[in-house]
Amino acid sequence: MARESFVFLLLLLLLALALRCRAIQGGAEAAAAACRATDLVVRQRATGRVVEGKPEYAVEVANRCRCAQSRVLLRCYGLSSVESVDPRAIRPVDDERCVLHGGRPIRRGAPPVRFTYAWMTPFDFPLVSSQVHC
Repeated sequence: MARESFVFLLLLLLLALALRCRAIQGGAEAAAAACRATDLVVRQRATGRVVEGKPEYAVEVANRCRCAQSRVLLRCYGLSSVESVDPRAIRPVDDERCVLHGGRPIRRGAPPVRFTYAWMTPFDFPLVSSQVHC
């Protein structure tokens, strides 16, 4: 009888641990789901400079989600510019997308990722994807 009680208690303990792990995983998934595309805020303004006849734009990207986000991909269509753009801040990965901050995490409250470019019109830089770390 003691052995059966021990096995029963052990099974209950394993079940409790499994439920606890599932709750933790669900909490992390919920926190990650709480990050939205609008949590990565792209602000841009004309600097007033003209480079080779094209207006220059200054861009800042900040993360407002409580979770860090890495591997941030923005739509940039190759990021055309008549001046060099800091590849540590943003660089094209193909004809449509650019990776921000070298793929490194962008944390809430950290200084925004900044870069400038010069082109005929400003780009929108909508979020394509990111990996959320809670």
